[in-house]
Amino acid sequence: QVHLVESGGGSVQAGGSLRVSCAASEDIYRRYCMAWFRQGPGKEREGVGAIDSRDRITYVESVKGRFTISQDFAKNTLFLQMNSLKPEDTAVYYCAASRCGSITPLQPLDVRTYNYWGQGTQVTVSS
Repeated sequence: QVHLVESGGGSVQAGGSLRVSCAASEDIYRRYCMAWFRQGPGKEREGVGAIDSRDRITYVESVKGRFTISQDFAKNTLFLQMNSLKPEDTAVYYCAASRCGSITPLQPLDVRTYNYWGQGTQVTVSS
């Protein structure tokens, strides 16, 4: 069972940037599909970006061109670089994983695809 720990959240003004990280407790290379989700106040958890074991990436429309997901396999770490942040990006950001092997998830931004979750890190964007 992989353990995920997020870090790097914080507060920033609109237009600013933040990078959040997710450290996995074991090797994720070619074994896990990974994703970032977020949950804002009073909202359901939504998929932000996902990357499968073949490095195919999917983003939710609202973050395309602003957010970038990447991995450092040597450190078993997933990143989410967030630029041009908006107040509506304010949320708790969660890292998620699914041991998918070489299979590409049919629903990479669906919470039901993932069975391992981190504890979340708060991102607050002020106007």
